[in-house]
Amino acid sequence: MQRSISFRRILLALVIPLIVAAGIAWHYGLFNRFAPAPSRPPANSMMIIAPYRHAGTWVFDDPRVGLVREPFVAGVPEMIDVLVANAEIPDADKGFRLLFSAKPFPGHQEKLTWVRGEAEGNYYRLEDPPMEGWLCPALFKYFAKAPKELYVKAEPKR
Repeated sequence: MQRSISFRRILLALVIPLIVAAGIAWHYGLFNRFAPAPSRPPANSMMIIAPYRHAGTWVFDDPRVGLVREPFVAGVPEMIDVLVANAEIPDADKGFRLLFSAKPFPGHQEKLTWVRGEAEGNYYRLEDPPMEGWLCPALFKYFAKAPKELYVKAEPKR
């Protein structure tokens, strides 16, 4: 009987520190590197999506990160209208390529500047014409945190 009690104590002495260590590792995000790809932002510095019109607004699909008909709302559809008009993209409603990055890239069309966070999303400002739009939490499928600046370019699909 004494032998099994010692075994239980030893087991307990090993399990409790392991649980505590796992909790600390989880708290500091050490398990994030093992998360499946859709829950982690891509490592690319430049991303491409293909917005199109659906149900009266701009949406996009990105199965790589688990998004289907993800809508742009709260001022962003109007910003996209400006981008496609300036880029003179024929039939943009049927789809176009939207390149974006937190860093400037050759040929970027516009710079969006972070204004504030709100409702788990983030507002960005376009300077010319002056407008603001809210990017929903889907932004975090592409960036670990909201970038202070977003550089964008609209171009026809190829």
